[in-house]
Amino acid sequence: MTVIGLDDTDSREAGMCTTYLAARIADRLAAADDWTVDRRLLVRLNPAVEHKTRGNAALSIHTDAPVDVAREIVRAELPLAETDDPRTNPGVVLTDESAVEIPEAVVEFAREAVRDFHDVADARELIERFGYDTLEAGNGRGLIGALAALGAWVAFEEWTYEHISYREPERRGTPREVDAESVFAAAEAGYPAAWDTVDGGEDELVCVPHAPGPILHGIRGDASAVVREVAAGIESEPIERTSLFVTNQGTDAHLREGTLGIVRDGRAYRVTGTVTEPPETREGGHVFLTVAGEGGEELPCAAFEPTKRFRDRVRALRVGDRVTVGGEVGDGTLKLEKFAVRDLVRAERVTPTCPDCGRTMESAGRDQGYRCRECGTTTAGKAEREIDRDLEVGWYEVPPCARRHIAKPLVRGGFDAPVHPER
Repeated sequence: MTVIGLDDTDSREAGMCTTYLAARIADRLAAADDWTVDRRLLVRLNPAVEHKTRGNAALSIHTDAPVDVAREIVRAELPLAETDDPRTNPGVVLTDESAVEIPEAVVEFAREAVRDFHDVADARELIERFGYDTLEAGNGRGLIGALAALGAWVAFEEWTYEHISYREPERRGTPREVDAESVFAAAEAGYPAAWDTVDGGEDELVCVPHAPGPILHGIRGDASAVVREVAAGIESEPIERTSLFVTNQGTDAHLREGTLGIVRDGRAYRVTGTVTEPPETREGGHVFLTVAGEGGEELPCAAFEPTKRFRDRVRALRVGDRVTVGGEVGDGTLKLEKFAVRDLVRAERVTPTCPDCGRTMESAGRDQGYRCRECGTTTAGKAEREIDRDLEVGWYEVPPCARRHIAKPLVRGGFDAPVHPER
């Protein structure tokens, strides 16, 4: 068996896509009479890494082709990488082990690559230790993701699927021709097994990228047959090729359980606390609030403008609500991807009204309660009034148009409270 890992062949400006390079390599291997491709793996790494394109994806191919054959095919396809961009630094790692035989040190490297940071020296040390074959360009930063992709199959247990359709080469760089009505119909037919295909609230085709590159559309879901069916129902321009990937997308693999006192920038967490500062909408439409732990540790949280209607859910929170928040921490602020209401404040203390005339009572003096100036009625303190809340106990999430690839949609289930999915 052979496992091929590759990363960092695309560019933010010039496009390309590492999934496309992986698809071409896998297709060439699968086309040979003597070899098969068991799996095409798409691994989303830590979304907080600075040197990344939007999705921070690394790829691996699991095949029974010999390493030397795989290497020659990779070498032939690697010139597709956008190396004219100085920030593109391709890396390829090859091993003659099967995916389940990858050493534990590499498996742990993969786990950390999704939740933490590595540098190229970390990758090179392991590559040398285990005698892996490599190809690289530039500073070789792509070796980090390539090595992580080797260990990912054992590192993670939860997997989903993405069916990607690629444009014909001559059409790339032009507007994508996709019939929106057919996408919405296919999305409805495939839901909930296929998710994040469209955003009904924003009337947006989530599966169709806006950035330059070869992808026409990508359909994500829990079952391979369903994502294929949804893709087949979309009317569009001609397709050059398709590829089905097994992926950690939609799994929340990047989130670690934490406490408010230990969160660090560049990592993503689930932490629980109490709202201590009410939501505040600031310039640009961003919504901020503060949560605190039992020891008084505070963490600012933000729902930024691109999260759209999710901000209304955040605005509905009140001081005293108990919540679990999830998202990446940057500059000391947690960027909300989802939150769970654990307990809601359902009453508030207000100035009482007179039971006889219905007028608002007035303070009778410090620590002397309230009295009605008209009737003389008195009461010892404030009254309790029930609050009409727009939230319920359970999980809330950003809409599909704002969801990170790796973030788990609520519709997939497996959460520890009721869910209120966006679609």
